[in-house]
Amino acid sequence: MERAKLGSAKVGFAVADAATGTVLETMNPLLQQPPASVAKALTALYGLECLGADHRFATRLLATGAVEGGIIKGDLVLAGSGDPTLDTDRLADLAKLLKAAGVTGVEGDFLAWDGALPRIETIDPEQPDQVGYNPALSGLNLNFNRVHFEWRRNGSGWNVAMDARSARYRPDVRVARMEIVRRKYPIYTYEDSGETDRWTVASGALGQDGSRWLPVRKPTLYTAEVFQILARAEGVALPAAIPVRTLPSGAEIARVESDELRPILKDMLKYSTNVTAEAIGLTATAHSTAFPESLARSAEQMSSWIGRRIDSARPALVDHSGLGGESRISARDMVRALVTLGPGQNLEPLLKPIQMKDDKGRPLENHPVRILAKTGTLNFVSALAGYAIQPDGRRLAFATFVADPPRRDAIPREQRERPEGVRSWTARARTLQLRLIDRWSNVYTA
Repeated sequence: MERAKLGSAKVGFAVADAATGTVLETMNPLLQQPPASVAKALTALYGLECLGADHRFATRLLATGAVEGGIIKGDLVLAGSGDPTLDTDRLADLAKLLKAAGVTGVEGDFLAWDGALPRIETIDPEQPDQVGYNPALSGLNLNFNRVHFEWRRNGSGWNVAMDARSARYRPDVRVARMEIVRRKYPIYTYEDSGETDRWTVASGALGQDGSRWLPVRKPTLYTAEVFQILARAEGVALPAAIPVRTLPSGAEIARVESDELRPILKDMLKYSTNVTAEAIGLTATAHSTAFPESLARSAEQMSSWIGRRIDSARPALVDHSGLGGESRISARDMVRALVTLGPGQNLEPLLKPIQMKDDKGRPLENHPVRILAKTGTLNFVSALAGYAIQPDGRRLAFATFVADPPRRDAIPREQRERPEGVRSWTARARTLQLRLIDRWSNVYTA
């Protein structure tokens, strides 16, 4: 820890025999620390418990009237279930199914029902406006609620596009708009303009050609607009969508479904997708207790569930992804969850392989210990929790939290995307975590 040179950061860790739960070594095991994205491992357990491994999210089309001569004599309803993995490709498949059902138009309205989940304006309001990992959520989500902003140099200016691209499609959208402004700073500004997300970008930051993903703040309108464009390409004319919170009664005419929950969770834990974690956590709460009115309320329900299962009143999460810096859990409680809840939900194979590295960050290809874990990173917060499998098959369950919350909180909001010093600090924290695992694997070998 002295060699890690982490300044005023506090370290809490615990390691236990994963089979027996016997605690082998701890440091500050009761210290409440931000788990960052390690919280997603808890959300995976919560989702599997409340929804079941075979749960699928469905996105449906309902007709409130009969189809006569290709025209729906009523409204067409795009009904979401909170699917966090819905993308433009799958939405295009739904548009093709609408055409296959013989529909060419609608006499009434085009309604977008997003009431399966609460409308969440942003996961963590303390994040900068432009970070793509902090979008809004609703019962209709698309492309992880991100829009692709692209700029191309054109003489003395730039051509810009905002599109909902996926592997097969890249429809331009109007719900998110970009204006280039001659300035150097701030790089981005955001304004809620009612039915559109209005962005500006500083001309001094663009350079030549480039692109980035920006967060979507109106996911229901975004999803509905993209579906309208895709339906038009299939010869189905739809009016502009009207978002609704109450599900209209109607006959199902088409649907697309997500994968089962386990492969969704595996991808979530690999790529650390915040929208997936929040949508699964909110859906689990809605299925197990009552409809969550807010993200914080749903996280409170998950915290209570974890606490009951591991016999601790201490877990206190503010969301399901770990993005909010106010979430807290101790290393002891995290290890208890891994030991007590992990085997029952077969968590271990869902976790990401972590490669052991030397002190200079170089991979150690033939290290005898296999690590399956979830990483977590916020500004001046680094977490790692999971299982270390010894050559003889013995499994250690561990959790290591390294955090300097005062230093994190002192960063101005507009500088939180890339604050000075955080990259090297995080590298030193991760080296410390791997050195601890190496130590435990040597000292506590069977």
